[in-house]
Amino acid sequence: MSTTSSIAAFWDAAADSFDEEADHGLREPHIKDAWAARLSSWIPGPTGDVLDLGCGTGSLSLLLAHHGHRVVGVDLSQNMVEHARRKLVSAGVDARVLVGDAADPPPFDHSFDTVLARHLLWTLPDPAAALRRWTGLSHPGGRLVLIEGRWNTPTGDNNYVQPADALPWTNGVSADTLADTLRPLVSELRVEPLTDPDLWGRVINDERYAIIATI
Repeated sequence: MSTTSSIAAFWDAAADSFDEEADHGLREPHIKDAWAARLSSWIPGPTGDVLDLGCGTGSLSLLLAHHGHRVVGVDLSQNMVEHARRKLVSAGVDARVLVGDAADPPPFDHSFDTVLARHLLWTLPDPAAALRRWTGLSHPGGRLVLIEGRWNTPTGDNNYVQPADALPWTNGVSADTLADTLRPLVSELRVEPLTDPDLWGRVINDERYAIIATI
């Protein structure tokens, strides 16, 4: 089974080039605007406490902070966290970014209005356990926003930490499967397809979606 240290090492190695992907770095204005619009529709405003799990280099944390939210980011990779901190400081926004296991976040002294995770579940050895923990991080009436997908990538082509086939959702998870797993943990949920090329910087031909759930 993949270990936490091997997973952290994988993302440490990926950190320097991570933002080169259009939907990671959000460097193109139309891509950044597309994500900002989606986040605004999913996350109640005008301000709130948001936990960004698996925050990577902090691109979504930055958008949320710009919109007035109080953001805490958590990522297992020290290198990712360092990139995120530099990005947030350079933009002059106030957000905390912590090194920690997003599957089992460190304790906080308050609950969150929204818990957000993008393309994180596929990396986890026990995604169902993570979902149970995440729903406990928000108060009743709070939200869990999961941006996920099912990739058109043969399992043998996956270069994630080995053995990648030991991860339950190694090539992503379908909306139906994730909704069925999450439904007993929340009061309601809806699925929103994410097919707009402006979100990804290209036309996509696999399943991309968000699940917006109320705790």
